[in-house]
Amino acid sequence: MSAAVSITIATRESRLALWQAEHVKALLEARGHAVSLLGMTTRGDQILDRTLSKVGGKGLFVKELETALEEGRADIAVHSLKDVPMDLPEGFDLACVMEREDPRDAWVSAVCAKPADLPLNAVVGTSSLRRTVLLRDMLAKLGRTDVRIEPLRGNLDTRLRKLDEGMYSAIVLAAAGLKRLGLQERIRYTFSAEEMLPAAGQGALGIETRASRPDLAQALAPLADEATWLAVAAERAVSRAMGGSCSMPLAAHATLERGRIYLRAAWGEPEGTPELVTAEASALVENVAAAAALGERVAADLRAGGARKIELAA
Repeated sequence: MSAAVSITIATRESRLALWQAEHVKALLEARGHAVSLLGMTTRGDQILDRTLSKVGGKGLFVKELETALEEGRADIAVHSLKDVPMDLPEGFDLACVMEREDPRDAWVSAVCAKPADLPLNAVVGTSSLRRTVLLRDMLAKLGRTDVRIEPLRGNLDTRLRKLDEGMYSAIVLAAAGLKRLGLQERIRYTFSAEEMLPAAGQGALGIETRASRPDLAQALAPLADEATWLAVAAERAVSRAMGGSCSMPLAAHATLERGRIYLRAAWGEPEGTPELVTAEASALVENVAAAAALGERVAADLRAGGARKIELAA
């Protein structure tokens, strides 16, 4: 067991973020460490009138937490890994990736069991460009040109409230967040990865530290899950090679079976044709570098198929 360390966790103050931080806190305390929380509000929490892709992407959820680490007010930051930019600022490390929850997307609705059952002229809400392009492709195949996909911002509770107030016929959320908060009964339908390919890192928690803190890396090591880390390394390498933004219209999902990673990715135009560009590959991997190389290969195949970096105007 590593030497006991006093650790302050920087966390957003949404209910889900606090659950995640409390979860890590309990695991570290069980190993003899003294742990406290530093709750913070990020720009991503404050800007709710525009889509994330138009105000800087999901990195807005981590910048203030990184500032707290840099200033010494906190020692680690707990993130939903899909919100973490593909390249961290100099001096910061992704020190731990924990075992993944359900990586799939969930359909939440009081009026229809799945997309095929949507009422005429229905509105579906999502905050994600990835979900938008995947839904557009799915709805086009169903012949549902009447359905509108509209932006949905706010924390998990706010999104559910907007649905309950009738602003949307259905919304799409990460299954992991609903399950972590004990809200799995709100899930009407869970998309298979084949139906709606997840985002890179979806369902996994990542813990960020300053690179100059090997004592924290040692304390966090027992919380890490090697299989998840290898899978998300491949997924995040696809995103990094495609431009590095976690708010791109890009999906990447990997599974690990007997030392072999199976990686699939999809990219779509935010506007225009709903058809997707897809790519997949597999390889035996023994370390993060090999997993990342597989991700880069899949990204190259996406680009060869017509995928490109999207520059979105604010």
